[in-house]
Amino acid sequence: MLAFLPLAATEESSGGLIDVVPGLMIWTLICFAITFYVLKRFAFGPIQRTIDERRDRIRKAVEEADNARAEARELLEQHRALIGEAKGEAADILADARKVADAQIERVKQEADEERARRLEETKRQIDAETKRSLDAIRSEVADLTLAATARVTGKVLDAEDQRRLIDEALSELDFSALEGDQA
Repeated sequence: MLAFLPLAATEESSGGLIDVVPGLMIWTLICFAITFYVLKRFAFGPIQRTIDERRDRIRKAVEEADNARAEARELLEQHRALIGEAKGEAADILADARKVADAQIERVKQEADEERARRLEETKRQIDAETKRSLDAIRSEVADLTLAATARVTGKVLDAEDQRRLIDEALSELDFSALEGDQA
């Protein structure tokens, strides 16, 4: 349909928005300047202060976060150092405990060896005492048997001196060295 409209009708339908009209341009610039002045005077200042305050709050928050991060790193390093010290102390305590345990084990072994040696010595003394008593009993029995045999053979009772002499002779003929050798 536009093809049938004349060129002048097309220009009039644009409404003159593209046309340069000096009076309208001046009033537009004056209104823009007044609006700009009012915005600058009453709006841009508070808006800029709000932006600056927000920028400061964000910068402070970032600084606090950096400080908190640095403090957290420092605390982490301190914690690691304390853990290292604790591990070292635990190792020292464990080593000391092992030394004490080894010393106690050695002491108990030594006491057990001493007790065993003491009991062995006591047992040897008891054996020696029993051997001596047994040998004395055997000698006495041999002497009694010798006296009895002599009295039967000779048919007479011997006096104390003859009995002593016969006993000594009989005992000297007997070999108790095998029994006494075990004793030593």
